[in-house]
Amino acid sequence: MKYIRRIIHTLLLLAGVNALPLLGWVWPSDGTRLFLLLFLAAAFVCVNIWPIPKMCPTKRIQRLAEGCALLRLFCVTATATVLIQVLWLSWLAKDSLFPIWALLDLLTAVLLEAVIFWNGMLRVYLTSVQLGIGHRVKAALCGWIPLVNIWYLAKIIRIAGEEVEFETQKWELDAVRAENEICRTKYPLLMVHGVFFRDFRYLNYWGRIPKELVRNGATVYYGQQQSAAAVEDSGKELAARIRQIVEETGCGKVNIIAHSKGGLDSRAAIAHAGCAPYVATLTTINTPHRGCIFAEYLLNKAPEALRQKAAAAYNAALKRLGDPNPDFLAAVTDLTESACLARNQTTPDAPGVLYESVMSYCRKARHGKFPLNMTYPIVKHFDGLNDGLVSVESAKWGTFTLLEPKGKRGISHGDVIDLNRENIPGFDVREFYVKLAADLKRRGY
Repeated sequence: MKYIRRIIHTLLLLAGVNALPLLGWVWPSDGTRLFLLLFLAAAFVCVNIWPIPKMCPTKRIQRLAEGCALLRLFCVTATATVLIQVLWLSWLAKDSLFPIWALLDLLTAVLLEAVIFWNGMLRVYLTSVQLGIGHRVKAALCGWIPLVNIWYLAKIIRIAGEEVEFETQKWELDAVRAENEICRTKYPLLMVHGVFFRDFRYLNYWGRIPKELVRNGATVYYGQQQSAAAVEDSGKELAARIRQIVEETGCGKVNIIAHSKGGLDSRAAIAHAGCAPYVATLTTINTPHRGCIFAEYLLNKAPEALRQKAAAAYNAALKRLGDPNPDFLAAVTDLTESACLARNQTTPDAPGVLYESVMSYCRKARHGKFPLNMTYPIVKHFDGLNDGLVSVESAKWGTFTLLEPKGKRGISHGDVIDLNRENIPGFDVREFYVKLAADLKRRGY
């Protein structure tokens, strides 16, 4: 049925693009002309508005699927239209007088094909997550280069089409297991962000992960500590947040999932701020428990004036965004190897709290988005196998899980929190967190 519909839509658009101009400029004025003109015009408009039936779980994915369908129709009809117009104009050129309406016919056909193209392209540009800024810019630049523009259009259709398929499958999977609420853990999840980020309301640090967890039954809260501060200060902020959640909900305890420096902050909250009785589990994600040698090297090599200037600029900017007392230098210093190793001596694991850790790594610098692609070789030189910021060895704490990249693609420091909202082949980040929460539930947490 799907292929029959595609054939019908292709024929209707092809007829509209090539016959509408003739009906408008050449065909004698009579009832037949008017009927055909209205029929083809209506068919052209309808196919452009509803290129496919309602078949996707969300409006965004539906619009994206419609954009892909229109771009595929454009590729087919544009190719056929070029051949038809070339043959038609070649036949007309045999006459000594080339009719002016033939040029009008050609221009109208080009205009109608442009309508199909831009209708599809705008839907894809406005709804696709996987295209990102890079592909959008490259497509705009390649659009001016013959043949290259065709190749890149095919690439856009492929990326958008795979996104439609992937997201639809995820919704179908969630629909099947919705009743099981596999992520409804005994204690709610507290997600703690890393350094230089905040828990913004409309720009989630954890990307699409929280919605996926909630869709599968989880209760999710956020750490809400400021973006940059000493580990001990952030730990106190987290401790206050944990007590607030426990008091307001009566949940008793929380399961902490913390990324990067957030893992250090969480350990400080448990060990030094009296939160051990309120924490059931701590799962750290790519946290530098043993610090970053490269951070210490750069901090020591950077001139004092440069350090102070960078800190002043950052602190001033983050105060405007809501941080009460940001401290750039304190945050960075607490991530160095010497600071972390010293802190580990005075920050023991609390009895009764389950400590687990997850780490990942990139195979090549280009597997990390900017600036991780630039920091990766530096970290590799000083710290070894890493995710662009944190080494695998530094991230191990308690029972650990190493996320092995499948194929040539690595998993960067940003990939593990869905920072770029990218569907990575071989690593479904949202499903990873669903399984993480489901495993906590299975063990009674």
